[in-house]
Amino acid sequence: MSKTSGGRSQHLSDFCALDNNSCSAITASVDGEQPSKNLFTNISSARHSFNRCLAPFASMAVRDNFVMSAHSDNTRRKHSIYPPASYCGLQLLELEVENSTLVLFLQSEAAYACVSELGELGLAQFRDLNPDVNAFQRKFVNEVRRCDEMERKLRYLEKEIKKDGIPMLDTGENPEAPQPREMIDLEALNQNAEALKRNFLELTELKHILRKTQVFFDELYFTSFFVFSFVAGVILRERIPPFERMLWRACRGNVFLRQAEIETPLEDPSNGDQVFKSVFIIFFQGDQLKTRVKKICEGFRATLYPCPEAPADRREMAMGVMTRIEDLNTVLGQTQDHRHRVLVAAAKNIKNWFVKVRKIKAIYHTLNLFNLDVTQKCLIAECWVPVLDLETIQLALRRGTERSGSSVPPILNRMESFEDPPTYNRTNKFTNGFQALIYAYGVASYREVNPAPYTIITFPFLFAVMFGDTGHGMIMTLFAAYMVIKEKPLAAKKSDSEIWNIFFGGRYIILLMGLFSMYTGFIYNDVFSKSLNIFGSNWQIKYNMSTVWSNKDLQLNPGTDAYLQYPYPIGLDPVWQVANANKIVFLNAYKMKLSIIIGVFHMLFGVVLSLWNYT
Repeated sequence: MSKTSGGRSQHLSDFCALDNNSCSAITASVDGEQPSKNLFTNISSARHSFNRCLAPFASMAVRDNFVMSAHSDNTRRKHSIYPPASYCGLQLLELEVENSTLVLFLQSEAAYACVSELGELGLAQFRDLNPDVNAFQRKFVNEVRRCDEMERKLRYLEKEIKKDGIPMLDTGENPEAPQPREMIDLEALNQNAEALKRNFLELTELKHILRKTQVFFDELYFTSFFVFSFVAGVILRERIPPFERMLWRACRGNVFLRQAEIETPLEDPSNGDQVFKSVFIIFFQGDQLKTRVKKICEGFRATLYPCPEAPADRREMAMGVMTRIEDLNTVLGQTQDHRHRVLVAAAKNIKNWFVKVRKIKAIYHTLNLFNLDVTQKCLIAECWVPVLDLETIQLALRRGTERSGSSVPPILNRMESFEDPPTYNRTNKFTNGFQALIYAYGVASYREVNPAPYTIITFPFLFAVMFGDTGHGMIMTLFAAYMVIKEKPLAAKKSDSEIWNIFFGGRYIILLMGLFSMYTGFIYNDVFSKSLNIFGSNWQIKYNMSTVWSNKDLQLNPGTDAYLQYPYPIGLDPVWQVANANKIVFLNAYKMKLSIIIGVFHMLFGVVLSLWNYT
């Protein structure tokens, strides 16, 4: 999110936000004409997917801390790696954290590990030093494409695991970004899975060819036209009519086509979709027609399977059809068992694979923002970092250098900048929801007062003034307390329900709203819209039953002995429960006046905070 002085912002989301144990989202924001005020915030993503916008109370604790944000203005773009919620501390009375501009000089072989360490911290916002270079001309664009392809394959693998009903293990760990060589192992695994999928498809198609064409072979064997050649294969069902017309026109009616539909759908190995196909066999004479028929089959993307052309070989093949089908069923059963074993093994690690691949992609995306020196051996980067965390940044760079095995330490220089630094507010899992609520209305400029700490009290209290009911507040409190107590197992489930994620992300807000509602409900003496006579009413009704039944309205005068001359200890006297004539009028006026008084003080407090920004 960003704050601009003019123009408008468009927000694009490249990944699904996820929750406490999920992978991160990569978001981009294109700002207006004025320089943008960038935020350091934690975003939950995305199971899922997952392309959807984040709700204000969405879970802010991100397992994968590589959350990138790109901001563009007339001069340059700024990219951020945001801090994890678990790292941030609670600073209620501080302004935004002071930021400083750093220039980094990293060796090429150490840059990957150093950026990985900075990403785990989430304390750096990188600038784009190549604003005039498009995304397809950057140095690490091929690595980013490989990550995209890996993600596509992992999504297919995940779909197959879900299709077989295999539970996917999620340990809740936050794996570090792997080294680039580990990506080769993941690619090899996906290649094996793809090869297995193609073998399964070929065996399935061959099974249907042998079964369907057996009738065609039997018809051929009982005729005298053994001099015909033929080709057999499988083609998409919707392509049969144009395929038949093309054969008729190109071969001038000198071919004989027989086809039969495959009842069950087959899986397309390229995208995993279920498609319907048909088996066909084409009889013809001559080598020229054979060449022409094969070219037409290739043009219609039909899959051909070799068949012997000699009559004796065809008779031998016909005799072995049933045996091959039985063997094929055995092979298919073994293949299915092997496929299931592979999916079971993959289900144990697929969650971590998603995290690792997306971290690799985030690292290369950040490296694309760096400049190369003339020797092509050093990467130059500029970034904003909190001044208080400079030592932590240096330690992270040192760890990255040691991991890479480089002997040359990175060079870090602090420089002065005339640009306004981005706004950075430290939050944790408790304050994240309230900070997101503030961001929904606006973003404070750099070093301005952050109203989120005060909102922790004022927002749920003002809600409770309007929702003062002890019974309903207790329900809200119990619901929020359950989410708070069970937050780790609930976050590990990574639900795809957007409504549930909103409630879960705002669990601490709901908890405080429930507690304050119980308090104001006790003041209003309101429990499920009924009053409780806890301390005994201070009013005495002197009327007898005949007077009550004979009069439509009766009045209690506080100037008489009907009133005990001292107020009810806490809240409203329960006698108002029997005042059907003016109960609603009195209570609404009471709550309205109380809300106005509190609201005026609340607005005055906001004005004082606003004046603080100009002192």
